[in-house]
Amino acid sequence: MDKKIEKILEIWHVHFSDAEKQYSEFESSDIEYFVGCMLYNRFGFSKALENLKTMDLSYDFLSACGNEYDAIQEIMKSIVLEDEYQKLAFLQSYITEAKSKYTKSELYLLDRLEYHVNAMAVRYSQDVDVHKIDFENPLLRK
Repeated sequence: MDKKIEKILEIWHVHFSDAEKQYSEFESSDIEYFVGCMLYNRFGFSKALENLKTMDLSYDFLSACGNEYDAIQEIMKSIVLEDEYQKLAFLQSYITEAKSKYTKSELYLLDRLEYHVNAMAVRYSQDVDVHKIDFENPLLRK
């Protein structure tokens, strides 16, 4: 795993190892998920769905992550990649490595992130731009 990302994970895992700093329903894998969201937001993918141009970090996480957040933002800013394909590969590799640390029951958020990133990867591989999302309620189909 990238050394800068390892440093970010180390900072927050140490921070959240203190049960007093954890929010309700905290799981260690939340840290990897939110770091993945921060990377996603940092990279600003042009082929992201319009409603997924950014991924919100939860208020619970942000309010509990402490002063370390500013230091982590600085490390995030120092991650510079040439193009969106490199950024995508970096994020996919990060998610794969992050998921390997947890059991299936701990992967709900990371699985969601991976689903969105992999769907976006298909748009890159097929050079498809998505201009709108057409949600259809399957119960209303005729």
